[in-house]
Amino acid sequence: MDPWNSPLLTDLYQLNMLQACLEAGQTDTAVFEFFVRALPDRRGFLMAAGLEQALDWLERLCFSEDELTWLASTGRFSSRLLDALRGLRFTGDVEAMPEGSIFFGNEPILRVVAPMPEAQLVESRLINILHFQTVVASKAARMVLAAPGKSLIDFGLRRAHGGEAGLMAARASYVAGFDGTATVMAGQRFGIPLSGTMAHSFIEAFDDEASAFEAFAQARPKGLVLLIDTYDTEHAARRVVALAPRLRAQGIDINGVRIDSGDLDALSRSVRRILDEGGLKDVIIFASGGLDEDDLREFTRRGAPIDGYGVGTSLTTSSDAPALDCAYKLEEYAGKARRKHSLGKATWPGRKQVWRSYGPDGRMSGDVLSTGSDRQAGEPLLKPVMRGGRRVAPSPSLGDVRAFSAGELARLPEPLRRLELETVYPVSVGQALIDLTADVDGMIEAAEARP
Repeated sequence: MDPWNSPLLTDLYQLNMLQACLEAGQTDTAVFEFFVRALPDRRGFLMAAGLEQALDWLERLCFSEDELTWLASTGRFSSRLLDALRGLRFTGDVEAMPEGSIFFGNEPILRVVAPMPEAQLVESRLINILHFQTVVASKAARMVLAAPGKSLIDFGLRRAHGGEAGLMAARASYVAGFDGTATVMAGQRFGIPLSGTMAHSFIEAFDDEASAFEAFAQARPKGLVLLIDTYDTEHAARRVVALAPRLRAQGIDINGVRIDSGDLDALSRSVRRILDEGGLKDVIIFASGGLDEDDLREFTRRGAPIDGYGVGTSLTTSSDAPALDCAYKLEEYAGKARRKHSLGKATWPGRKQVWRSYGPDGRMSGDVLSTGSDRQAGEPLLKPVMRGGRRVAPSPSLGDVRAFSAGELARLPEPLRRLELETVYPVSVGQALIDLTADVDGMIEAAEARP
């Protein structure tokens, strides 16, 4: 079995609670919602991602005989639990914001409605899937906004925190608007365009740089991009100019050059001048090397002649905001609204909906968070995606998800598009939700007052 689909990829306390729920008869319908409590300091918005993998996991949820045998061997669990796990499938309903949706603090992006044992069991893996892709998509979206019109490629597999992380980072960044990835499996698995050049080691293995360039061109003539900063970047650019006529005579065109170190702004200008003077005005300049959205925004501001960027570590680790304060919390059980009431982590109770309004310019103007039964002005964002454990419709293609996220970014208020962090998007709370919260608090207080 694929380990990423195994139900054992969970926390022990999920199985502990599942056994306790069965023994206590707590198997009524539960409602859980996944949300981010507050935005990180350097995020004015977030982008939801990972829904496709979350639904895949729910649809495939089952325990194999080998897994059940291993669980039995631990001596931790009752035969009643093991029997229940043998036939367990996810039978619940799911509502969610579409992948690529922009969202803000305390807004649920996914709701699970299922018998309590099922809804509780799926918590850890759902958080794991949704959290990581949302982190990366949100980071990638900032880069897309920082470098309008530029080609952006994911170079982050080697610094990702594991293979699955690298693969899902390629997907999440593509959802957010990146143009491709260097991760080959992402091309095979998701159809994401692949992009890659060469490493400095290839250049160093030859006695001279020109020979390395020509050998690589002969072997990989299509979409040829030459790495020119192994030794002296400007001298290498002149070697590219000298090599171009010989390659052209063989039917090989140089598509671009890549600079991976040094003062990228200054070097891109000098290299652009050398290429243009050598008749290579169509050869693009691609930059990489420890870049983040602040660098991209500064290059854009200065008008650096860079046509595209490869981004690695800062993307796949979201290095400035590597984790979100997210949660998957019980909001209703057996038909009664519930809430966590602890200091600093209180939740809004009940099934909720987010309504979004737009201004005359078509840009987002404000959200309202309220009960699902309330009716507010604007567009409701959570939509049914699963009923009875099965999708309600075929999943959108990755291209369609990417187009949707581009539309979301286009409708951001202009200050958020400029990544101005002092701008706070307005999210208000409906009176119906405020009233429900007071009712739930009253119920909690009455229960706590009983001896």
